[in-house]
Amino acid sequence: MSGLLLASSLLTDQHTESPPPAAQEQPEHPLPDDTSLPEIPGTGVLREGDSGHGVYELQVRLLQIPGLYDGGAIDGSFGTEVRQAVARFQKRFSIRGDETGVYGDNTRYALMLCTK
Repeated sequence: MSGLLLASSLLTDQHTESPPPAAQEQPEHPLPDDTSLPEIPGTGVLREGDSGHGVYELQVRLLQIPGLYDGGAIDGSFGTEVRQAVARFQKRFSIRGDETGVYGDNTRYALMLCTK
């Protein structure tokens, strides 16, 4: 019964001037809705002939799924083997919307869901 009295007194004692704790933690100037996030390294469309960090990350992820890129190089170079591995991934997981063998947004999203 004492718990009910305590709860009742807390509910009726709301005449304080300070804002609730959640309101105190909010920033003074929230970001506008149209603020774009910085580009994550390795994003964008990747295709045969590309190279760099994004391709390196793609190769690492492809190796995590058995039968796609087994024994493939992790050298940051998007060659024929990588293109074929991307195409196998797209076919195996029924990825639509990206050109076959091209690492576009749909393929990237699906691969990121399947790997670490």
